[in-house]
Amino acid sequence: MAFKPLIGVTACVKEIGLHPYHVSGDKYLRAVSVAAEGLPLIIPSLADLIDIDDLLRQVDGLLFTGSPSNVEPFHYQGTPSEPGTAHDPQRDATTLPLLRAAIAAGVPVLGICRGFQEMNVAFGGSLHQKVHELPGYMDHREADDPRIEVQYAPAHPVAIQPGGVFEAMGLGGEIQVNSIHSQGVDRLAPGLRVEAVAPDGLIEALSVEHSKAFAFGVQWHPEWQVLSNPAYLRIFQAFGDACRQRAAQRR
Repeated sequence: MAFKPLIGVTACVKEIGLHPYHVSGDKYLRAVSVAAEGLPLIIPSLADLIDIDDLLRQVDGLLFTGSPSNVEPFHYQGTPSEPGTAHDPQRDATTLPLLRAAIAAGVPVLGICRGFQEMNVAFGGSLHQKVHELPGYMDHREADDPRIEVQYAPAHPVAIQPGGVFEAMGLGGEIQVNSIHSQGVDRLAPGLRVEAVAPDGLIEALSVEHSKAFAFGVQWHPEWQVLSNPAYLRIFQAFGDACRQRAAQRR
């Protein structure tokens, strides 16, 4: 049996009944298993209890997932969110320092949706809180339809920027992606590179320049039906390859 790298997957804190739970979406865990060919390990949002250096010594990669919640805007000097906006302060306290430490340590990182936004915020960037209300931008939220296959259907193309991580994956030109977000990158953090943009110019993918290992994020959801979409699959394969390389070096 081929060795599988251990890939940490971030968790959100969710109240179920009277108790808080640390949860991670099934689609992310399955994509790590079948597309990155790794062993997924849910990382709880316990910033006050988890030693980051100890964690990074034991994992071969980290996937920062999407979430119904948004990064609290004080992390990027943004205006307070509107009442009722979903936040997850325990996740923020865990993922933002974990991202910086992981990339500094050369641990492969893949950020998806909220995870992509966390990458920008962690390195000093800011976010638009409601892209659909901004002049000149598309409505990037999911279709108003209860069927999940409609919500996650291809929504618009993204233009891949030449000379970056996508090109190294063997992808170029333009790919179709789903779109399930209301927030987006405003000010790009120093040291990050734009990898793809939507037709309205919104940044849809980024990488960390001069990183020691794979450090890449996308605004869309490539984990959705990943095995049936060649471009989505290639993202997870590249991430998995980087995790296996780290595993081999560690062992």
